[in-house]
Amino acid sequence: MNKPFLITMGDAAGIGPEIIARAFRESPADMAGCVVVGDVATLRRAAALMAQVTETLALPVAQLDALADWGSVPPNCIGVLQQCELSVPVSYGLVSDVSGRVAAECIVWAARAVLAGEAAAMVTAPIHKEALAAAGGWVAAFPGHTEMLQAEAAAFLGQPVSEVPVRMMLANDELKIVLVSIHMSLRRAVEAVTFASVLQTLRITHQALSASLGRSPRIAVAGLNPHAGEGGLFGSEEQTIIAPAIASARAEGLNVHGPFAPDTVFMRARHAPGKPGEFDVVVAMYHDQGLIPIKYLGVEQGVNVTLGLPLVRTSPDHGTAFDIAGTGRADASSLIAAIRMARQLAGQ
Repeated sequence: MNKPFLITMGDAAGIGPEIIARAFRESPADMAGCVVVGDVATLRRAAALMAQVTETLALPVAQLDALADWGSVPPNCIGVLQQCELSVPVSYGLVSDVSGRVAAECIVWAARAVLAGEAAAMVTAPIHKEALAAAGGWVAAFPGHTEMLQAEAAAFLGQPVSEVPVRMMLANDELKIVLVSIHMSLRRAVEAVTFASVLQTLRITHQALSASLGRSPRIAVAGLNPHAGEGGLFGSEEQTIIAPAIASARAEGLNVHGPFAPDTVFMRARHAPGKPGEFDVVVAMYHDQGLIPIKYLGVEQGVNVTLGLPLVRTSPDHGTAFDIAGTGRADASSLIAAIRMARQLAGQ
């Protein structure tokens, strides 16, 4: 391993810091070479919480002077780069403009470090969208990680944001789903289903998964309407938009099929024990259409991957869990899965 993996702290009022501390405690091999970008005092509080829950000594938290010092962090120690300003601890479970700003500062610093080639990849702990909005200023301009990272990538490449298209992929051992649209109202999401957006999603999905699979992925496409429109009876988007985009993708050599009824396509693609799925990935038309089936399978192993960026970014497939933050009950499995996937995608 010649470069570190960066883990952003997430919202300090949520479970991010404690699942990071739990991951270092429970899975040290997976966390080797990982550096936390965040607040040292917040990580020490999280380490103390884990010690209390497990009735053991707290893992030491070492503040690094520079990212180049990552290799000097001893085993069973949490290395942290102080890259945010948090003068006092935030309260667990409360939306805060301070925690929103701090979370954003960590994300931006980590993204720039990875883009500059100083780190192999970044794994982001959960943030709270209301906290981002409450922070105001440049932070409030971004509804989530994906849009923030897209802007950083565009600035790095010297291109307009529109020229750096990205997509969200949710993945676990049984199912992979890529979304045409991400964080927008359902009304806007329906309007976002265009020939261009569907075809672009298929191209991004094909390129990203071809690299990781070593072959052309089998892509299934969900319809927008019930029963994929039932021949136009329940909507015409499948006939006028989605099917033509699939035809264009197939003409380019992509292994794409559909559109299929949304209520059955995810079951057909699911890789169950003893029953491999028919497809490697499903392209869903909007956020909840894709996230509901994959989260129903269990958020513990789910991973969020941003496709289309010139950097590797993964994240746990869950939120800040304000209702249990500070209790020590949060499960670190999804974070650990995100780190493993980041290593796989980064070739380390």
